[in-house]
Amino acid sequence: MAKYRLSKCPACGGKLNIIRYQCEDCGTEISGNFELEEFARLSDQQLTFLKIFIKVRGNLSELQKELGISYPTAKARLEELATAMGYESETVETREKTLEILEKIEKGEITPEEAKEILKKYKK
Repeated sequence: MAKYRLSKCPACGGKLNIIRYQCEDCGTEISGNFELEEFARLSDQQLTFLKIFIKVRGNLSELQKELGISYPTAKARLEELATAMGYESETVETREKTLEILEKIEKGEITPEEAKEILKKYKK
């Protein structure tokens, strides 16, 4: 059974530091203070989302179906995932406007083409 790296302290939930690596074959040890990679810092929910996102090849419509969530929710979770991995986040204002436009598409109030034009004007 595979063993996964811990990213948080099982006792208090605090940040864990890796301080030692050891080779299984020759026993060589490397000590220091090592950072966890961005994938190891993701929550279980974020990691599951990422796996499904890759499975459906980035198709948010398929992701929606797989997870049983709305398009705005899928978009928001993707943004949350990107932020958790250290990528620059959209501003709150831009994100809210984007979600508002996505909800209008979902309700049939505007077409995707109209949404694209609105977003182009808004982001300038």
